[in-house]
Amino acid sequence: MIIKKNKQGFTLIELLVVLFIIGLLTGIILPNLIGYRLRARDANRKRDLESIKTALRMDYNDHQRYIDDIYSLGETYMPQVPQDPLGDNYSYCIDGNSEKFILMACLENSGDSDIATSKNRCSITDICDPGPCDSGYEYYACSN
Repeated sequence: MIIKKNKQGFTLIELLVVLFIIGLLTGIILPNLIGYRLRARDANRKRDLESIKTALRMDYNDHQRYIDDIYSLGETYMPQVPQDPLGDNYSYCIDGNSEKFILMACLENSGDSDIATSKNRCSITDICDPGPCDSGYEYYACSN
């Protein structure tokens, strides 16, 4: 007598192997996707600071001093001063003579090599100190 097995589904081992593979791929891919979002927001912050820096320099060329508040640049140089991607304002300070400035954004990616470069390029203590970031990863743009 021949016994026929009616095999219509997957075995438990096959299901466990598939679930293991899905879990493994998720564990590899998900952290990378989160890192991309952080780096994208940081790139946006850097681009914003460069745009504000350009507008401040154009204003300086016209008035021979840097303004006290970047949000008073007016539509001549920048129609709208950008905000941080998470909704915060960028930090800004000028020296006592209004001849130098520092802009600061708080980055999220601790591995960004531009953090140390910007800190070295902008002598923070020589001009002014815009204050610390909660994250501790300050990126600076300055009049230098």
